[in-house]
Amino acid sequence: MSEANGQQLPKGWVATSLGAIQFDLATGVKPARRPDEMFELCSVPSHEKGVPETVCGRAIGSNKQTVVPNTVLLCKINPRINRVWVVETESKHSTIASTEWIPFFPVPGLEPRYLAYFLRQNTVRDFLAHNASGVGGSLMRVRAATFRDFRFVIAPSTEQERIADALDELLSDLDAGVAALERVQAKLKHYRAAVLKAAVEGALTAEWRAQHPATEPASALLTRILAERRRRWEEAQLQKFKEAGKAPPKNWKAKYQEPAGPDTTNLPLLPTSWRWVRLEELLCEIEAGKSFTCVPRRADLGEWGIIKVSAMSWGFFDENENKTVPSTRKIDPYYEIKNGDILLSRANTYELVGASVLVKSCRPRLLLSDKSMRLLHGPSVDKVWLQTMLGSPWVRRQLSTKSTGTKEGMRNVSQGSVLDVVIPLAPAAECLELVETVEDQLSVIEHLEADLDAKLKSAQALRQSILRHAFTGQLVPQDPKDEPAAELLTRIAAQREELARQAQAAKKTKPKAPPKRAVKQTKEEALS
Repeated sequence: MSEANGQQLPKGWVATSLGAIQFDLATGVKPARRPDEMFELCSVPSHEKGVPETVCGRAIGSNKQTVVPNTVLLCKINPRINRVWVVETESKHSTIASTEWIPFFPVPGLEPRYLAYFLRQNTVRDFLAHNASGVGGSLMRVRAATFRDFRFVIAPSTEQERIADALDELLSDLDAGVAALERVQAKLKHYRAAVLKAAVEGALTAEWRAQHPATEPASALLTRILAERRRRWEEAQLQKFKEAGKAPPKNWKAKYQEPAGPDTTNLPLLPTSWRWVRLEELLCEIEAGKSFTCVPRRADLGEWGIIKVSAMSWGFFDENENKTVPSTRKIDPYYEIKNGDILLSRANTYELVGASVLVKSCRPRLLLSDKSMRLLHGPSVDKVWLQTMLGSPWVRRQLSTKSTGTKEGMRNVSQGSVLDVVIPLAPAAECLELVETVEDQLSVIEHLEADLDAKLKSAQALRQSILRHAFTGQLVPQDPKDEPAAELLTRIAAQREELARQAQAAKKTKPKAPPKRAVKQTKEEALS
């Protein structure tokens, strides 16, 4: 066993760097200049399907790079998502790749699958993510030079093939298991949506309704809600007059604007005791957050934080998704988040814009951001019921449709659009029954989801353990008859020197451009 960086390597193996086995053979291409030609495009989005896009040149606006079969592609954008792709296409069309890929061109004696599996290790991903630069999220990129000194271990060529074959078999079985778990996850997601859909339509409490025919209708509940809304407005106006040192003017109450109800012409039928309402009828006010300059997080527990969009994105409030506000900034406590708040994401992706959460637990000194709203309501509105309605597919579709912006990027929804959302209102007693029934159903789903998450994490840990064994020589037995990897590395180094020599020779034979003065004289001669 040889040793490198404190790690024992099997006999015949050798440690080098990723830079030592990468050759810069890519050439740029502008597909738009060949508008009628078809290309096999290895784009970043197509990685998930594992199949290049077949696209004509006129449809490709940006520059690309040429690649060949058995090129290993490592994605440099948002490196926390570990994307590695072995180009396998044998198409009659030219194969090109996005410049967001760092290419490792084929090297004789280096199995592409072996290299690809090496790059899929978390140690590689974490190194690249740590050394990425950019604004954040999908805009973070890693430079090709960053990984050149990253340690890479080479097994003998024939052993590389044995390792790759073993990994193909083991990880394909693991992938099949993960796919099965993810299918169950998807079914649970659909089941959750079905529960919320049944809640909105009244199907979930149909049996309860049949057993309680004399229940006070939703119209009576709405009357109380609207009375509370008006009373709260009047109290706020009186407070303003008091702070200004003025007496309330004559007929000041007449300025109150009663919220309009929804147009029910094309809305689905509801149970007899229910009725459609606009969200504005249920709310007293919407409080918008504010933009704050942020600084790196410190250990000081007394610091103020401002929530990110991700704090409201996944159905629960995540107080850890926040950024730090400078201690020198004057803070208005008006923007502080409190337990019991209903928050709504004003800006997010098309699927997540308008996502809402009920804050059940929140540390002190945490602020609303300019991408969040706080929904205020009176005591007759049950906050758990309201949050259940806001999280239903019915409301989510309305908010996504009302949002503006590009579908691929950040979408925004206005306060007016939020107030215009239409919600089915059930009788007060049925709202409480509905909440209890939904929570019973969702608690079972959440338990199963947590169990699936644990299994998926175990599968990921097992995958990394298998890869670790592969690249420490513990996955397949060594064969003393194999050619030592040191000889392969020597040939790779010789190939690199030859390519460098050819490049230098081509540079010397390249015709020199005429001096600027000579060019000027030529132009003058042409004019004379």
